[in-house]
Amino acid sequence: MLTQTTSRVLEPSDLDAALAVLDRDPVANAFVTARVQIAGLDPWRLGGEMWGWYEDGILTSLCYAGANLVPICATPRAVRAFADRARRAGRRCSSVVGPAEATAELWRLLEPQWGPAREVRAHQPLLVTDRMPEAIAPDPYVRRVRKDELETIMPACVAMFTEEVGVSPLAGDGGLLYQARVAELVGSGRSFARFDADGNVVFKAEIGAATDRACQIQGVWVAPEHRGRGVAAPGMAAVLRYALADVAPLVSLYVNDFNTAARRTYDRVGFREVGAFMSVLF
Repeated sequence: MLTQTTSRVLEPSDLDAALAVLDRDPVANAFVTARVQIAGLDPWRLGGEMWGWYEDGILTSLCYAGANLVPICATPRAVRAFADRARRAGRRCSSVVGPAEATAELWRLLEPQWGPAREVRAHQPLLVTDRMPEAIAPDPYVRRVRKDELETIMPACVAMFTEEVGVSPLAGDGGLLYQARVAELVGSGRSFARFDADGNVVFKAEIGAATDRACQIQGVWVAPEHRGRGVAAPGMAAVLRYALADVAPLVSLYVNDFNTAARRTYDRVGFREVGAFMSVLF
């Protein structure tokens, strides 16, 4: 019997109730929803625990606690409960990330024990579109990356990650987990690139999270020698065309507010701001 308000680790039998919470915001929750739809709520398969917060016996808020700590549809009372649980467990994640308001409060409560962070990105606009741009033609040379091109795309992925996050994904385990993730995206047809005549990567992006309602583009990168040449917007339009045709009716991404070049590109391709994320990096 659950008390009026309580938090607990969810079990596989709670899957339908958890999916109902995730479905309340299919764009913001796409990353976690995609994982739960594939893995369920078993911690070993999910790669972490799913914490639930109940109000009057009804599941109202979630928090994914794995490689990332992610508050989901989290009310202020839920955030406090999740912070208490996280403090007791100790920090095992490499980042706290999620909708800005809940994540900011969660970090305010955790920082005395978990801080200092390596970097805090307090405002990352969450963008979405459901249509192709009228003024930007898709780059006809952007295509799905083939499985035999994994070794070619990997250095570009490492360069993008290192630029974006500030540390190399090859640190720690030598990059085994990261390489497996890139291989998974290539194998599932969700990695896209333009190659030059010598087979070098000019532009790349992935559809990182995908549900039947929304998907999220990630890892957008233009080779340094091609930047400022108008490569990014047609490349994004090409990836967007694949996403809308093959994956989901809503396509989203989130971007650092200080990345003015990227924000201009996404604006040109027709993405509109619908909210904000926040990331705390360790």
